[in-house]
Amino acid sequence: MHVVITGAAGFLGQKLARKLLSGEALTAPGGVKREVLKLTLFDVGTPAADIVQDKRVTAVTGDIGDGAVVRRLIAGDVASVFHFAAVVSAGAEADFDLGMRVNLDGTRHVLEACRALKAPPRVVFTSSAAVYGGDMPKVIADDTPLTPQTSYGAQKAIGEFMVNDMSRKGFIDGRALRLPTIVVRPGKPNKAASTWASSIIREPLQGDDVVCPVDPSVAMYVLSPRRVVEAFVHAHELPAAKLGFNRALFLPGITVSVKEMLDALKRAGGQKAVDRVKFVPDAMIRKIVAGWPPRFDAVRARALGFKADDNYDQIVQAFMQDDLRRNAA
Repeated sequence: MHVVITGAAGFLGQKLARKLLSGEALTAPGGVKREVLKLTLFDVGTPAADIVQDKRVTAVTGDIGDGAVVRRLIAGDVASVFHFAAVVSAGAEADFDLGMRVNLDGTRHVLEACRALKAPPRVVFTSSAAVYGGDMPKVIADDTPLTPQTSYGAQKAIGEFMVNDMSRKGFIDGRALRLPTIVVRPGKPNKAASTWASSIIREPLQGDDVVCPVDPSVAMYVLSPRRVVEAFVHAHELPAAKLGFNRALFLPGITVSVKEMLDALKRAGGQKAVDRVKFVPDAMIRKIVAGWPPRFDAVRARALGFKADDNYDQIVQAFMQDDLRRNAA
């Protein structure tokens, strides 16, 4: 079975790649489960050496905004595509044209390439809780309208509609997952407006000082990398009939305040770790984050078998086990 991951040099793309290479079987066209024997990883950069050295892997670098490149990438015997490539929230807000080229045009290029395949592939598209915003109810429900208040959120919402429409037409068998803020991310801070939510845990546990741009009372809807990778595979394996006419859904997560994050940090790393976090307000970040809903009632996703983390301490421990140890090694 041949699988493509776009945005594969990102941390979620690499985590999914490792899971698929570990022997994870996926449902191929025709309904038969098959091991992934060909894995094509696409991004502007290259994934980690332990991934690309696997004989099943082909790493391709290029521009997701170039339709010709994407058509060459998704061709032949490709059976499934996980589309992660994107410009993150603050980056898309700061550079409208770049966000449109990557997040909107790039998604259309991927879906059009999938449409051209002989058999409709399964497509897992990563959307975001940023598709909601503005005047929202206290708790987001499955029937809450999409009202994005950022360019990134709007681009992700349009991507969802394209996945729905192409699935309706039978061009693809798509699923769009609205991701909570994923914490704790390994690596370095990026341009996402939510990057601080990982930094205030990751950097102190690594012995570094860090700045938090929002108030301790700010709450976020979060999910761990472990759970989201499980969700990608689970979404891929769901029969289309269970998804119905709406292929988009938001994943279960937990709501946690910055104060609660720091309380968990203290339990994991002691007061010295907490003292490494300094509060320096950033008006732009605060405005973007304030437009994101902090509470969801993921009834539909839970009924379909998706799972959240039990608590924030579990999320911190997962980071320490999966990524802090990997970085140390």
